[in-house]
Amino acid sequence: MHLAAARRCRPPACTVTAGQAADSPQFLPVLHKIRVRLPVGRPRTRPGAVAADKAYSSRANRIYLCKRNITAVIPEKKDQAANRKKKGRRRGGRPVRHDAALYRERNTVERLINRLKDWHGIATRFDKTPESCIAGLELRGSMIWLEDLLRATN
Repeated sequence: MHLAAARRCRPPACTVTAGQAADSPQFLPVLHKIRVRLPVGRPRTRPGAVAADKAYSSRANRIYLCKRNITAVIPEKKDQAANRKKKGRRRGGRPVRHDAALYRERNTVERLINRLKDWHGIATRFDKTPESCIAGLELRGSMIWLEDLLRATN
């Protein structure tokens, strides 16, 4: 289960892969699925910032975010920093900027996963086919959105 989380622990996009699939290759497919409806006009597809853990710190992910003008709040792995420093000032590039205040909000993904697991079918992984797993995730995600909307109106 690979997913994105909005600041209020709402799931705008998710994908399901086999258990042995790595996290970093799923970064772009999840970002491409994000569609946030606005009151007027087309849905928004570009977030202002993306906070992720070190598993997503690949150069390809950073280049993609930079091209789309999205702030990357992803810490650099120690081996990536060592390779950059080993190349020297001319060929090594700049160190990665890291906004600690935005990175603290990365726990919204963990909190969203806990809210999704409140539903028994997702927590126990009884769904064996990808289609039924995605259906369960989308159903629970829509329930989370509706709960938040009802809470906001009361």
